[in-house]
Amino acid sequence: MPRLSYRRALTRALADEMTRDESVFLLGEDIRVAAANVTSGLLKKFGPERVRDTPLSEQAFTSFATGAALAGLRPVIEFQIPSLLFLVFEQIVNHAHKFPLMTGGQCAVPVTYLVPGSGSRTGWAGQHSDHPYSLFAHVGVTTVVPATPADAYGLLVSAIRCDDPVVVFAPAGALEVRADVDDLAPVPLGRAVVRRAGTDVTVVAVGHLVHDALAVADELADQVSVEVFDPRTLYPFDWDGLVESVSRTGRLVVVDDSNRSCGIAGEIIATVVERVRLAAPPRRVTRPDGAVLPFALALDRAVQPGRDQLTAAIQLTVKDG
Repeated sequence: MPRLSYRRALTRALADEMTRDESVFLLGEDIRVAAANVTSGLLKKFGPERVRDTPLSEQAFTSFATGAALAGLRPVIEFQIPSLLFLVFEQIVNHAHKFPLMTGGQCAVPVTYLVPGSGSRTGWAGQHSDHPYSLFAHVGVTTVVPATPADAYGLLVSAIRCDDPVVVFAPAGALEVRADVDDLAPVPLGRAVVRRAGTDVTVVAVGHLVHDALAVADELADQVSVEVFDPRTLYPFDWDGLVESVSRTGRLVVVDDSNRSCGIAGEIIATVVERVRLAAPPRRVTRPDGAVLPFALALDRAVQPGRDQLTAAIQLTVKDG
C-alpha cells in the first residue's frame, strides 16, 4: 500500500464502513462539500441520503443522531472543530451515553462523533482551539485520540462498530502525517501501544504529540533512553499497559495538548503513583491553567506544549532520579 495520510485514512475508514454496513450514514455541517477534507468523495459514492448536510444547529443534529441510533442506524457526526462539543455536551453525555444505562441495557446508541481540529499551532484562536477530551473521559464516554494513519483508520472503524457512543478526536497537528501502512485493520478500543522502547523514562503522549515525543526521544538518545507510550484510547484507559511501562523505567512524563487543571495528564499521573513507586517526581507538559489560545501565531505556539518543554521535563525528571 502506498503512503497514506492520516486525513485520507479517516476517509477510507468511513468509506469502508459505509460499504460494509448500510446502516452507517454521515451528517454534519458542509460535509457534502468536505469542508474539513475528511469526507471527500463520499457524497458521489454513497449519495445524499447517506451523506447529509445539516443546518447550523449542533444541538439539533446531535439529538437527531441519537434518535437515529435508537432506531437501528449507525450515524457518524463530523464536527468541524472540537470547541463545538461544548454546545452538545448535554446531548452526548445526558442522552446518548445514559440511555443504555437508564434502560437496563435494553437499547444501544451507536453514534460516532468525529472531531478533526485543534492542536495545529496555526492561530485558530480562543473559540476554535479547545481540546476537551478530558471532559468526555471524566464522564465515562469512550474517547479515542489516534496519532498515526493506521490508528486513525483502525480506531474509527472500531468506533463505528461499537454499540456505545464514541468520541474520536483527530488533532489537526496529525491530519497531514503520512506513513507506509502494510495493513488496514480495526484497532481495539482501550488498548495502548509502546511506540518506542526505553529504559530511563516513560513519556505518555496524547494524539499528535506522539510525533513530538518520538522526535525528542531521537534527539536525546545519546543521553536518555525514552520510552514513548501512546494510550490511543483515553477512556477506557490501558492502565495495565502503562503500569508495566513505568514499572520498567521508574520515571514518568506526560505531554498533553489540553489545559492543566483537571486534565487527563493529572489523572494519568495520579493513577500511576497509586500503583508504582517512582524513582523521581512525575511531570506534566500541558497548556497553562485556564489557557485560551491567542490568535497571534507566536503566542499560539508559545501556549501549546511542544518539543522544548518536553525535552526540559525529561531532563529534569532523569536528573531528579
